[in-house]
Amino acid sequence: MYIPAHFAAVPETVRHLLTRLGAANLVTATPQGLMATLLPFVYDPDAGEYGALQGHLARNNTQWSEPAAGEALAIIQGADAYISPSWYASKAEHGRVVPTWNYTTAHVYGHLVIHDDPAWLDRQVRRLTGVHESGFDHPWDVDDAPERFIAGQLRAIVGVELVITRIEAKAKLSQNRPAADVDGVVAGLAARGQAEAAADVEQARPRPN
Repeated sequence: MYIPAHFAAVPETVRHLLTRLGAANLVTATPQGLMATLLPFVYDPDAGEYGALQGHLARNNTQWSEPAAGEALAIIQGADAYISPSWYASKAEHGRVVPTWNYTTAHVYGHLVIHDDPAWLDRQVRRLTGVHESGFDHPWDVDDAPERFIAGQLRAIVGVELVITRIEAKAKLSQNRPAADVDGVVAGLAARGQAEAAADVEQARPRPN
C-alpha cells in the first residue's frame, strides 16, 4: 500500500479498525487466480502474535477449498467520503485546490486457516452474532432458533481464520491541509450527514506540539 508519512495510521486507528470491524474483503491467490469474498469478521486479539480475523464462508463457496499461495489478505475499510474543494478556506484565498477522497483502510495479511469443525463454527457464529446484536433492545440469540435448524445451518458453512502476520494501514483524513481547511471539511461532512467521516477528520487533526 502507498502510505505517505503524513497519512500513516497511528496504532489507535488500527485498533479501531480491527475492533469495530464489520465486513472485509478476503482475498486469496489460488491456482485458479485471485479469489475474493466480502465477509463479516470478528477480531480475536489473543489468537497468535498479532491476533486473528475469524469468520465463515458458505460451504459452496470454493474459495475455502482452493489452496492459497502464500499470505491471504483482508481489506478493511473505515468511513470514507468525497471532499469538495468548496469546503476549503484556501479556495477563497488562492483557488489552487482540487477535490479528493478521505478514507481509512487497513490491509491485513496472514495465514489462512480453515475450520471445518461444528464446535469452532458454533463459537464463531455466537460471537459474531453477539457483537452485532448488542445494540438492539431485544437482541436475537442463536438459541432463539430451533437446535436442529442451527445444526443444519452450521453444516452449510466453513470457518476461516486469518492469523495475522502484518498490517499496513492508512488514514487519509485531511492531515495535510491548513487548520482552516480542516474546519471546513469537518463542517461540510457534518452538514451532509456524514458524522462518522467528520469525526475521523476531527480526531486526526494535527495538534500543536
